[in-house]
Amino acid sequence: MDDAIEAARAHQRATVYEELVDIATRLQLIVRLKNGVDPHVGSALHAVRFAVTMLWPTLPESSPPGYRHDSEDLLALAAQWREAALEIGEFAVEPPALRLVGDTTPPA
Repeated sequence: MDDAIEAARAHQRATVYEELVDIATRLQLIVRLKNGVDPHVGSALHAVRFAVTMLWPTLPESSPPGYRHDSEDLLALAAQWREAALEIGEFAVEPPALRLVGDTTPPA
């Protein structure tokens, strides 16, 4: 019974890995079509690539991701996610436009 459960888990990991690789490919296509990308799509791309990187070592028969997957790159991703969560850097929310307010009393 344990072998069957482990086989099912391995199959699901492989399926998820392939689906995530496909999603990363589609997000990368959006980046290329737009000559760059807004930071939210870029962050989603990096998040999916991070998930692929985490699953890859558990799948000895799968091919490696087609992009960097080392510790230095993962630290850079974490820094980008921090900026997104705190809405700083390229993720900063634009402040509202300032407008001059004159006399606020209604005309008589």
